[in-house]
Amino acid sequence: MSYLVAKFYDKMLATAEEVCLRDWRRELLKNISGNVLEIGAGTGSNIKFYPSSVSSLVLSEPDKHMRHQLEQKMTNTKLNITLASGSAEKIEAQDESFDVVVSTLVCCSVTNLEKALAEIKRVLTVNGLLIFLEHVAADQGTKRRRWQNIINPFWRKLAGNCHLNRETESAILAAGFEIMEIKRESMRKVISVVRPTIRGIAIKTH
Repeated sequence: MSYLVAKFYDKMLATAEEVCLRDWRRELLKNISGNVLEIGAGTGSNIKFYPSSVSSLVLSEPDKHMRHQLEQKMTNTKLNITLASGSAEKIEAQDESFDVVVSTLVCCSVTNLEKALAEIKRVLTVNGLLIFLEHVAADQGTKRRRWQNIINPFWRKLAGNCHLNRETESAILAAGFEIMEIKRESMRKVISVVRPTIRGIAIKTH
């Protein structure tokens, strides 16, 4: 299944990238600098938006089929990039190694979100930033949330463990981050249950 997800991932999101995701990625990444880690880098959709102020970039992706596509996109940039295979729950880095960690459309599919956020916090320097763009659970009591809950068990099996009803904003706060900036918006050109998103910047304060 992971082969199929990797093969068709870019095509499935192509229209959403064109109408909103591309601009969201560009805006989130334009001002970052220093040593940067991207977890769940997937097929490399963010690579072209990293600015030259990034001194080193580690792209971590545990799925070998996704990594194959990543390797191809890495050849088209002048950034200092290292490819890693660690999971979000077990990041291959020492404590306080990075100034910025980037997570885009990743938290929905990690096996253990709390552990992944704890690992992100571990590898960030004090005052380091978590840049996030995630599709999330709809508001409690809404029709969309009810459908997310109903569909979720089947969706996870078909979409690489992607959860439709994860409350990622609450999880980020519970992990001890302070959210500096957040926007809530509907991802256009995707099915209704995937549309709610959050994006922004959280800081590790201690």
